[in-house]
Amino acid sequence: MASFIEQGENFSGSEISLVDLDLERLELIRRLADRMAAAKGVDITVSATTNRRAGLDSSDAVLTSYRPGGFEARVLDERIPLSHGVIGQETQGPGGFFMALRSISVMKELLDDIAVACPGTRIFNYTNPVNIVAQAVSDHSDVPFVSLCEGPIIYPAELAEVAGLDPELLDVASVGLNHGSWSVRHSYDGQDLLPLLRDAYTRREGDPAVRPATRRMLRLATVMDALPSEYFQYYYFEDEVLRELTSKPTSRAEDILSWVSDYWRHYAEQAGSDHPELDPGRSRGGIDELELAIDCMDAVFNDRGETLPVNVPNQGSAPGFPDTLVIETLGRCDAAGVRPLPMPGLPTHVRGLVEALGQYQQAAADAAWSGDARDAMRALAANPLVRSIDLAERLYAEMAHAHRAHLPERLIPV
Repeated sequence: MASFIEQGENFSGSEISLVDLDLERLELIRRLADRMAAAKGVDITVSATTNRRAGLDSSDAVLTSYRPGGFEARVLDERIPLSHGVIGQETQGPGGFFMALRSISVMKELLDDIAVACPGTRIFNYTNPVNIVAQAVSDHSDVPFVSLCEGPIIYPAELAEVAGLDPELLDVASVGLNHGSWSVRHSYDGQDLLPLLRDAYTRREGDPAVRPATRRMLRLATVMDALPSEYFQYYYFEDEVLRELTSKPTSRAEDILSWVSDYWRHYAEQAGSDHPELDPGRSRGGIDELELAIDCMDAVFNDRGETLPVNVPNQGSAPGFPDTLVIETLGRCDAAGVRPLPMPGLPTHVRGLVEALGQYQQAAADAAWSGDARDAMRALAANPLVRSIDLAERLYAEMAHAHRAHLPERLIPV
């Protein structure tokens, strides 16, 4: 919402229709958006409703960012797998798998509403796990659909900063899957970036000021000769990360829940101001997570012809991936839509894990869309972090029953 209003000149005359189930918070955000639009002097109308179909009526674009079960469900996604010695996370492992089941269940309902309320719309998706959600929709719907994640922009910049380099001088292009991509182009001010990162790792390997996840990324880059997604730490440093997670008294979701009341107090304060200013620290690292989606929307509806990181079906653009597999790559965004650009293939030594994750992505999307509990358990067993059929069966049964309020009945084991 803040990013949309910041770019309000690009959407002059538009209406933002906010849709949520929590009427009190919905009204607060509507008031805040109204105040922000007025303060910026942009021609943007803001409405709000708890009726999704009414909110979608005649929409040209739908920005999807929702969390079935709230952060309380994410706590279960993280805690239950850890109790079985498995990493559970928002997008990786069993936690990401059950987030996918819940997210796709809602997305199917949303598509039914779109078919009635705004059949010509485009969907810009930010709901996790963005790759599995995009795979399911792309396989089963003709609605133009793109999933977005700022990771390919953030991770190279973080490595540059820890190496003492200027992120503005980077030229990095990555290909793979969301939270599972590697750079296939990596230069800094016209020179190869990798020797600079190797020097940085030698200097800062034991530096306590370097975040553990960043240190792992730096090591992976120096060993694999490509810049990784940060989420590869769950596979290449699994034991180390598992020890950290199990020794930490709170999960990531529990940490976020502890901040939420302060966030809403801040929003309420700013909604009462004639010149609201949102604290960037009250988003992840000061980053507005929806900014990339608004950039993509602007590029499409205003025919900008921009190149952005996107999650769309491969369509032959990257060697080694099936044409129908949703990949994370660079895409051209203009009035014709979002199209993946031709990219180099991944080198052999990094391709295997990405291919395995791609097969899991497809199995998870298929199970979430139309499978039964047995199909879903088999898809979970295909996840590289779940290496035992017995473990997959135990995890699936426990997590499916914990999340049963947000899953279709066909996915609940008897």
